[in-house]
Amino acid sequence: MATESSGVETLQRELACSICLEYFQDPVSIQCGHNFCRACITKCWEGSVRNFSCPQCRKTARKRNFRPNRELASVIEIAKGLSLQAAKGLGRCEKHQEALKLFCEEDQTRICLVCRESQAHRAHTVVPIEEAGLDYKEQIQTHLRTLKEDREKLLGFKKSEEGRCQQHLKQTQAERQKIGSLFQQLHQMLEEKERLLLVRLKELDKTIVRLQNENVTKLSKEISHLSEQISEMERKCQQAATEFPQGVRSTLSRCKKGKSQQQVEIPLELEEFLSEFSQGNSVRKTLKESKVNVTLDPDTADPELTVSEDRKSVRWGDTQRKVADNPKRFDTQPCVLGCEGFTSGRHYWEVEVGDGGCWAVGVARESVRWKEEISHNPEGGIWILSQCVGEYWAQTSPLTTLYLSWDPRRIGLLLDYDMGRVSFFDADNEKPIFTFPPASFGGERVRPWFRLCGEDMLLQLCP
Repeated sequence: MATESSGVETLQRELACSICLEYFQDPVSIQCGHNFCRACITKCWEGSVRNFSCPQCRKTARKRNFRPNRELASVIEIAKGLSLQAAKGLGRCEKHQEALKLFCEEDQTRICLVCRESQAHRAHTVVPIEEAGLDYKEQIQTHLRTLKEDREKLLGFKKSEEGRCQQHLKQTQAERQKIGSLFQQLHQMLEEKERLLLVRLKELDKTIVRLQNENVTKLSKEISHLSEQISEMERKCQQAATEFPQGVRSTLSRCKKGKSQQQVEIPLELEEFLSEFSQGNSVRKTLKESKVNVTLDPDTADPELTVSEDRKSVRWGDTQRKVADNPKRFDTQPCVLGCEGFTSGRHYWEVEVGDGGCWAVGVARESVRWKEEISHNPEGGIWILSQCVGEYWAQTSPLTTLYLSWDPRRIGLLLDYDMGRVSFFDADNEKPIFTFPPASFGGERVRPWFRLCGEDMLLQLCP
């Protein structure tokens, strides 16, 4: 009997809340695996908004997550029954004054031999009290093993999650360092380019000043020579007619020989160098060298869109066309893809967007599933510039509102695949509109992407 009482007391301690020191009431598990009464842990964490600390092991969690522990609740109910029986001891039946040696499974109570034969217990499952104790103890131990295994699994999950988190943090740190190194190289390259261009301009200044000085010196000499000839001719004109013929021929000959030269001009080579220098630093040259011919893929066009025969323009209509079902076709939004796909290099094209309706232009990964719910941002594999009712957005996450002081009519898009950049320009004046942060396309094909809606709305690809 002492052994049984000691075992029950040990079980009571194992099933007691460490906060209220009573049996668990509505037990819940927290992230570290420990169990508490729902009311106790709620009151303990009252007022906390983050870093919830376990009252038992002091480990902290970022979120306030409870998991109901129904198995533990079942074990507690069983333990309560055993505790009640242990408290009564091996007494006698109050009704029959017989020893309480049996246990009724249905009523969860100890009975005597006479009770077993009574109407109340005759149909019930009755076992010896010692056997029932051992059986329930075994069940409790089984549940305890399960609970401990669950706790170990949770601890493993926690450790794994912390490991993944640390790995992700290391990756972001590595990317941060790569970006810093890349932009440092770009800054150094641009500074070196600036230095070289300024040196060349300084050399041009010196050449222009030297030519100017040489030109001025020559002209000054000619002006002096002409002034001497003018003075000589004026003196001849003042001589008497009888003296005039003498020496006239030699004077005229000197005037012809000293005829003024034409102005010395800047050499043609220098003019060409200046022109080449100016054009070499123009954005237009970069865009022109990267220009490609983009056409529209009618197999991807939404039924509300009509692609022209030359595949260079698309128009929106308020009625749907009858088209063949195609797994690549848009059918939930008025969009169309370009036929071309790019996996390297720089590519530039222009789109006339007009001044009405709503439109969006950009690029998208070829792997995007258009018939499913998608995110129109780089995380969803799409880089686009949008306009609607005179408002402009770069569809980042979250959206970036663009406050333009003008309304571009022709949009230029530059895709630098190797650098992971997508940039938009006003193609009429080369003004930059927006450049997305660098991305990695991972060798996947990237295709031009277009969306439009609104009465008589038309997008036209420029030649």
